[in-house]
Amino acid sequence: MTKAYPLQFKAEMKERIWGGRALEQFGLELPEGPIGEGWMIGDHPNGTTKVMNGELAGLGLDDIREKFGREFFGTQGFSERNGRFPLLIKLLDCNDDLSIQVHPTDLYEGLPEGELGKTEMWYILDAKPGAKIIYGLRDGVDRSVLSAAIAEGRVMDCLQEVPVEAGDAFYIPAGTVHALCAGVLVAEIQQNSDTTYRVFDYNRPGLDGKPRELHVEDSLNVIAYEGAGATRMKTDGIGANEWLRIAASPYFIVEKGVVQAPWQLSTSPESFVILVIAEGSGTLGWEGGKQDVKAGECFLLPASLGQYELDGRMTVLRSVAP
Repeated sequence: MTKAYPLQFKAEMKERIWGGRALEQFGLELPEGPIGEGWMIGDHPNGTTKVMNGELAGLGLDDIREKFGREFFGTQGFSERNGRFPLLIKLLDCNDDLSIQVHPTDLYEGLPEGELGKTEMWYILDAKPGAKIIYGLRDGVDRSVLSAAIAEGRVMDCLQEVPVEAGDAFYIPAGTVHALCAGVLVAEIQQNSDTTYRVFDYNRPGLDGKPRELHVEDSLNVIAYEGAGATRMKTDGIGANEWLRIAASPYFIVEKGVVQAPWQLSTSPESFVILVIAEGSGTLGWEGGKQDVKAGECFLLPASLGQYELDGRMTVLRSVAP
């Protein structure tokens, strides 16, 4: 019988027109080209990560799901709709601006077969001076106003720009128009979905030299013009070995903690725990094992793991299924 232990996966790297090489700073292996996304923990047809540590090394997260199901994922962490692991964990290197985009809810009739909607959150790991994001519509922008602006090539007039710095957290419910912009490095926790509707892409060519597809009608259909409940916050000022809740949705709860001394924690039968090491280094210990951890690494702690310990000097993001 396999005893539960923290699972670390080999990241799936995604080339993006807006990507760069910044993920190399975490010791990750990048293929050639502009790499925008590292899928750190994924169970999706477009990217399934494989375990690279311990007894289960070589198995994909889909294999883990088939073998261990609720034992590892927890009673709240197992998606009844499509059976996949419910979250997708990414690191994003935004060397250029991303397209202006929006994601649908689970209820949108235009969703591809088997896909979920996409509610997500961002934690800003690093930001160059003057960095910003697009975050929501300006007041008074409804479907007709936005539709006209898109047709007339002035969609940027309808959008809110927000300056960002390291440590900022943004909750982005489905229906929120948004875009990361150049100069930010981001940890993203999201529903397990790869559905994005592009509103505008700066009229630039894609990696193949052709304009990237826009999804104007779908975008206009799914945008929450009155707001979807997006929130943002500064996350500094946390005491040692304390959790600060930085995002909460029906799909995930994300907390930030600052480890400065041995910290005894535990999983529960209800949910897996995902740990993203955002900054610093230390150790992750559990019954029967301990390993060094550092910034940029992500771990899936099975619901059945029980007691574990964090130690060192590091900032950690902890995600669970509500």
